[in-house]
Amino acid sequence: MNLPEALVYGAFIALIAGTILPFLYRSKNARKTSFGLSFLSSILLLAFAGIILYTGKEPVFPAFRFLPGLDFTLAADRLSAGFILLIAAVVPGVSIYSVEYVEHAKSEAQKNFWAALTNLFILAMLMVVLAGNMVGFLVFWEIMSLSSLMLALHDYTSEENKKAGLFYFIMTSLSTAFLFMGFISLFSLTGSAEFGKLNYPASVLTLPFLCLFTGFGIKAGIVPFHKWLPYAHPAAPSSISALMSGVMLKVAIYGFLRFLLSVSAPELWWGTLILVAGSLSAVLGVIYALKESDIKRLLAYSSIENIGIIFLGIGLFLIFKLEGLQTLALLSLAGACFHAFNHALFKSLLFLCAGSVVHATGTRSIEAFGGLVKRMPHTAAFFLIGSVSIAGLPPTNGFVSELMLFQAYFYSSTVPDPLLKVLLIITLSVFALTSALAATLFVKLFGITFLALPRTKCAKEATEVPKPMLLGEALPAAFCILSGLFSSRILALLGFNLGIPDMLLLGLILAASCGLVWFAVRNSGSSESPRISKETWGCGILTQQPTMEYTSTGFSEPLVVIFKKIYRTEISSTRTYSDTRECIFKEGTARIHLIKFFEERLYLPAASAVSLISFQVSRMQNGKLDTYVLYVFIAVLILITFTRYLA
Repeated sequence: MNLPEALVYGAFIALIAGTILPFLYRSKNARKTSFGLSFLSSILLLAFAGIILYTGKEPVFPAFRFLPGLDFTLAADRLSAGFILLIAAVVPGVSIYSVEYVEHAKSEAQKNFWAALTNLFILAMLMVVLAGNMVGFLVFWEIMSLSSLMLALHDYTSEENKKAGLFYFIMTSLSTAFLFMGFISLFSLTGSAEFGKLNYPASVLTLPFLCLFTGFGIKAGIVPFHKWLPYAHPAAPSSISALMSGVMLKVAIYGFLRFLLSVSAPELWWGTLILVAGSLSAVLGVIYALKESDIKRLLAYSSIENIGIIFLGIGLFLIFKLEGLQTLALLSLAGACFHAFNHALFKSLLFLCAGSVVHATGTRSIEAFGGLVKRMPHTAAFFLIGSVSIAGLPPTNGFVSELMLFQAYFYSSTVPDPLLKVLLIITLSVFALTSALAATLFVKLFGITFLALPRTKCAKEATEVPKPMLLGEALPAAFCILSGLFSSRILALLGFNLGIPDMLLLGLILAASCGLVWFAVRNSGSSESPRISKETWGCGILTQQPTMEYTSTGFSEPLVVIFKKIYRTEISSTRTYSDTRECIFKEGTARIHLIKFFEERLYLPAASAVSLISFQVSRMQNGKLDTYVLYVFIAVLILITFTRYLA
């Protein structure tokens, strides 16, 4: 057994032990050990991924007999190693954070269940990435889906959680169904369940492409298959939301890339479809995030935006590859993969910080926050790092990956097809709008949550979270900064010399500039002059009140008006007056209702149609054995005919 195999098997053993331990020894120490084992597995996986990425060697694992004629195989190359690195980067912070966070569950059974399933969830995602054939991929895909579903339903007494679980269960079942159809069509074409090169005309791969695009797109959360995210993430514990958004969505990206990179001759419309879907997901995700006042639901919509950016990069890769622009294709693919890695870091950081805020205040409503920077200074600092990163500001990692995609766009003027040029200009404009709105979104989120005065008693009485939770936040925050500052060196080490600016130099310049400004302001004026500290001038009002501050709704209101065609805004108001001539206003109410377009116009009609069909089918169940025998006979005839047709 060589070193890479030993590292992987060690990670397997640690995660399996971490899954079993909380059920055997139901104590706090057992839960701490369980999370310690998941932390250990991430260190082993980090070493494994580093070896594969640096050396390029692909270890050979022995096959395991799953069913007669079907073996379960493990395989690792640089693509899977990159996504294992992503898993290994997120898990340490989540593991440390969960040591304390899990203790706030309602019962001992819930705490043990939570700790065990977290390890199982991580193990399933790892096995999906390492699966060498379709059988193992689907088996562990289902384990990943079911374990995350049970974690999202941890508080099964809540009506909100029940609705979230139903949404998630239906969408993840649809995802698996489409993946199954895609893999079956590939198996019928190749005669093998192994992943490998698909040297076939693109025309015969159209059905597998559409099935896999839909299946992986549902799991990744692209529009219009995104609706489960804003329900599942608020319902799940924050540490699990960090894993779901940071890692699980990227596992779907991995599966889609695994298929695309194996196709020798894709078609141009594939790239166009992916590019358009990514652009729409990015801009609609951030637009819907802007109107949210639930901190976790806002972050869920932001995940849809960033998944859209990743798909946008994948679409650019296919288009440039087919147009013969190999350098731009490589730049786009590297940008998409690097953004997937970066999003895993800053989104897991933001969900962990959001969990700390919710834990300290007891609410997810942004309207109830304010002034938390003075009560939770460390959480505020880590949240600021995550906000700056996701907004794409230098020198953080989010800036670098978005810059790579912008560079690919800027150098695409050599594309010969005029219609493609128009498409690229339109999607570039959408991408630029998305980036600007993302910055606005996190100005709103950080400012209204942490700055100004506390708006409610719960915000006023909030205190900083325990040290393990802070340390769990500190790790991804450090990774966000380091992977930004050393991005050009990291990419060069992996063999991608793409002309990325040196962020370390830019970071030093920015730090020096900020230091000089602070020093100048600090030492301005005479050293003997007294320093006076007064409350900010408030237009003649002596004491500032929380009711004078911007609220989340008030901040978003101009954008809600601008994008009212998308939100389908309905504004209503009522007024009462003190006089009969209606001149002296007494009181009134105003209401802004935003239609849930995809839910009300797409999901609910589809659900009603399925319910109607199910009712009609249920009428066939008359309780007579003769009728059921007839149904079986008809089904066998159809199956024989269908099988003969395929043969």
